[in-house]
Amino acid sequence: MGKFDRRNSQKMKRRKGQVKKKERAKRQAQARSQATTAPAPKAKKSSGAKPEAKAE
Repeated sequence: MGKFDRRNSQKMKRRKGQVKKKERAKRQAQARSQATTAPAPKAKKSSGAKPEAKAE
């Protein structure tokens, strides 16, 4: 057995894959939360600006 064979075992590949999967899911969840929060203030500002323009 070579020096790095223990890291190339099927068990380690599964464990590494699971870690990468969780990191990927975490990044995607953050991107979704930012995408949903970013457009909301823009919509509120535009809807808030329209009544002000009508009031003037």
